[in-house]
Amino acid sequence: MAVGIEAADVASGLSLARAKDRPAVQAMGSASEIGSWQALFALSATALALGLVARDRRLAHAGRNMLTAGLVASLVKTTIKRTVHRTRPNVFMDEGHYARGRPGTGNGPWQSFPSGHAALSVAVARSVARTYPDAAAPAYCAAAAIAAVQVVRGAHFPVDVLAGAVIGVAAEAVSHRPFTDEARRHG
Repeated sequence: MAVGIEAADVASGLSLARAKDRPAVQAMGSASEIGSWQALFALSATALALGLVARDRRLAHAGRNMLTAGLVASLVKTTIKRTVHRTRPNVFMDEGHYARGRPGTGNGPWQSFPSGHAALSVAVARSVARTYPDAAAPAYCAAAAIAAVQVVRGAHFPVDVLAGAVIGVAAEAVSHRPFTDEARRHG
């Protein structure tokens, strides 16, 4: 059964990434770098710093949760990438070689599983949505778009993105600190 799921995942990933070299897809890929760990770390740290400077407890809380959830998601996805390797779709398409197994290679073209962009984007989006419920829809839409683009640009197979999203949800859940509890302690 696992072989069948993997075969379907690879086939769908290759099919969805057929247009990976088109300028519009490459532009979407560049735009999706807002979901990289560097960009989301900077965004989260900025929210935390602005909240502290402005003495806006809600913004500081959001920034702290975004940062914590992103760091947990990054730690988990990096640990998995170091444990297993899987060829990225674009490498498979360009070089005709697909491999997966253990241990991880530490080499980007062989680190498709799981998607770090999906993991971190979902973790940060859930943190934003918890603190600012009115921003939930845009945050989730942005995370979904970032994750979906990873498949279309050939950076990840669909299961890589799904696994990344699950990591993001779990990372935010374990790192979440309720605002009300914190407000009670400080106010």
